[in-house]
Amino acid sequence: MERLTATPSGVRLGPLDLIADGAARNFVLEMRAGRFHGFAVRNGDAVHGYVDRCPHMELPLAQQLDQYLTSGGGLIQCSWHGALFRIEDGGCVGGPCVGAALTPWPLEVRDGAIFTA
Repeated sequence: MERLTATPSGVRLGPLDLIADGAARNFVLEMRAGRFHGFAVRNGDAVHGYVDRCPHMELPLAQQLDQYLTSGGGLIQCSWHGALFRIEDGGCVGGPCVGAALTPWPLEVRDGAIFTA
């Protein structure tokens, strides 16, 4: 099955409380064209989404389910080679792919729920 890098807008992923504040969660969406793997990081009432693929070697970032953040929760970290990314924009600030960035997955919060944008 093909691995997709985008989703249609308006897909309800679940309530905002599905993700604890300061934490991340993996999402896999099955669509006719293939399967999408992404993750979302919650920061208060905001949610930042990215395609689950490190720009360094095209691997999923987390080796353990939902483990996308550094121990302090301040950065996204690739568990394979230690690349570090800003939560706000996905820019790589440390590790083997400095200057690269995660692929954004547009998300929005409406009426207490997370939707694809």
